Amino acid sequence: MQLTRFDRWLRKKFVYEIHVETLRPLESIPARIRVVDLPDTPGRRYKHLYVSTNNDAMDALIRQLKENNQMYTTQIVNRDAWFVPFIAPKGKSLTWWLFSMSVITICVFFALFYLKGLVEDPEFRKNFMDALEFLKG
Repeated sequence: MQLTRFDRWLRKKFVYEIHVETLRPLESIPARIRVVDLPDTPGRRYKHLYVSTNNDAMDALIRQLKENNQMYTTQIVNRDAWFVPFIAPKGKSLTWWLFSMSVITICVFFALFYLKGLVEDPEFRKNFMDALEFLKG
């Protein structure tokens, strides 16, 4: 499904998280960046992980890494939070889902309202009961 501008904004603001892995630790870490300890495992190339949801803070960190000529890699991943599947369902647009659910709800409401009017009409009930008696034989 095609994502709308609102869907992309929701994902950028509440879902995505930027990971930067480096070989060496940084001397000064900008504000709003969290340092995650990585386990020492053999074969792991990068030793230090920096995580943030703020683009400006990550840009400052990457600028600092470039100034120091440090090797790094970046990844954008989904946060590990309870609300992520509701805001960003895989392969679906939240906006179109909400729109379709509201249209379906409105249609069901008016259909039930129409049926309620039919059931309360004594002439319709008499004709309906006559039709049932006719079908029973």
